[in-house]
Amino acid sequence: MNQIDQQSDDHDIRQFFGTLERRRTAALVGRDMQTIEELHAPEYELITPTGRVFTREEYLAAVARGPFYAGWEATEMNFRISSNMAIVRYKAVLLFPSGQEVLCWHTDTYERRAGQWQAVWSQATELRVPSSQA
Repeated sequence: MNQIDQQSDDHDIRQFFGTLERRRTAALVGRDMQTIEELHAPEYELITPTGRVFTREEYLAAVARGPFYAGWEATEMNFRISSNMAIVRYKAVLLFPSGQEVLCWHTDTYERRAGQWQAVWSQATELRVPSSQA
């Protein structure tokens, strides 16, 4: 599933990365540690909506300790793709076990390493809904 053919058309490539991102986020919600470890590069970093930086080790430990996410709902994804790097950007609602929901822009950067795509950076930026629209 982590392979992409250089001859694939644009639709197939976008579908591949959309599926990869949904697989990664589903693994985070479901605490599928094997998939999480496979899809996150050793130097992976996450910047949360509050600005906290998690290293791969800190993030994976937090997910393994207990439910970190209760849900992850993504909108239509946009992509920037080259032969060894892909950027996926979309709006998401992150659901936390406390009941908190955070609407954010979410951006993930993937790199191809030894034929396998892994996330190297993630950043979530909270979107605040103006009180006139709430």
